Amino acid sequence: MAKIKQVSAREVLNSKGIPTVEATLILSDNTISTASAPGRTSTGGSEAAELIDNDLNRFNGRGVLKAVDAVTNQIGPKLIGMDIDKQREIDKLMIEMDGTQNKSRLGANSTIAVSIAAAKAGARSSVIPLFLYLRQFIDKGHLDLKIPTPCFNILNGGKIAGGNLDFQSFLLIPASSKTYSESLEMGVNIYHLLKESLELKNLPTLVGDEGGFGPSLATNEEGLSIIKNTIDNTPLRLGFDAFLGLDCSANDFYSDKKYKIKDSIMPLSSNDLINYFDELNKKFHALYLEDPLAEDDWEGWVQICEKISQNTIIVGDHLTSTNPYRLQTAIDKKAITGIVIKPSQVGTVIEALAVVEVARQAGLKIITSSTSAETVDDFIADFAVAVSADYVKFGAPARGENIIKYNRLLDIEKQLKSI
Repeated sequence: MAKIKQVSAREVLNSKGIPTVEATLILSDNTISTASAPGRTSTGGSEAAELIDNDLNRFNGRGVLKAVDAVTNQIGPKLIGMDIDKQREIDKLMIEMDGTQNKSRLGANSTIAVSIAAAKAGARSSVIPLFLYLRQFIDKGHLDLKIPTPCFNILNGGKIAGGNLDFQSFLLIPASSKTYSESLEMGVNIYHLLKESLELKNLPTLVGDEGGFGPSLATNEEGLSIIKNTIDNTPLRLGFDAFLGLDCSANDFYSDKKYKIKDSIMPLSSNDLINYFDELNKKFHALYLEDPLAEDDWEGWVQICEKISQNTIIVGDHLTSTNPYRLQTAIDKKAITGIVIKPSQVGTVIEALAVVEVARQAGLKIITSSTSAETVDDFIADFAVAVSADYVKFGAPARGENIIKYNRLLDIEKQLKSI
């Protein structure tokens, strides 16, 4: 097996024009692989820490030269000579070198870039697709290879669209019975029809960080209504061919133990907000509800799961942050029925795979997601197929950093037909 011969890194820009880390590995068989760390917009408190320069003379303090140095001068020398197929040992070495619970010494932006680059290099050196290469590091059991159902973020709000709406993502979710190609076509068609719907209402069609349209509306419910009406004007049947979902990112409108949203004049208690979501479900039959409550509102999470999880997947992202300890707490409390997995939240590929396994053993739905500050790295698409995720969230079917991931799934779909 080829060995790691050289490790280097550089500062590049993500989709928001903010610096991030790109790592490159060269192997003894001259295989070369490159990977870049996704950035972040809204985060959970339990996510692994990025290493940022905080030098106001460069990129307003957002430079990552310290992280680049960590890869080049600390991680790299330790990895040289290691067998590239030893992903567990590679990731474990970085975890031990860092020595903190949240990657604050080396930075998760350093470790994830190297970890992904190592996985890519191992796959290329082995001459097998990355999604198949990654599967050797999980307990496959009876998991079938499949393309996850895409959740298209076609309307943006919250921090990713300038605060025009309280909820961060309004999702279109094709029925899981459809092929990936059919789902992608549906997502593209509804995305463009939604633009026409907004134009008819003289609403702006500028897009947010994840490529969804970001109109300023009077209420969050109006966003769901516009999408529903757009679907109703097609042959598609809402609740049968297509479903709606929300990523609320409730941390962003929570303060003093109250929730403040456009749909209510008065601040809402946890119970009030849960009743609001229950009413929304009766109108729109939402399949998917992510981060409906703040990450420390455990009592509210338990309550909403008891009330509406029979028909709606209650998904933790900021709540769980791909963190094994937060996940275990959520499982013990019966607070979620689904979990968002972002390898960058935990800092290495192997740790992310381990969180997936714990979640799956608990019977949770697996949602593999990109971030709202991505690069044109398509690793997450292979990762999603490798773990047989139920859903993927790669933003709208627009913008290069999203499209490269959706297109990669098209490639994998074609490959699976020949296996």
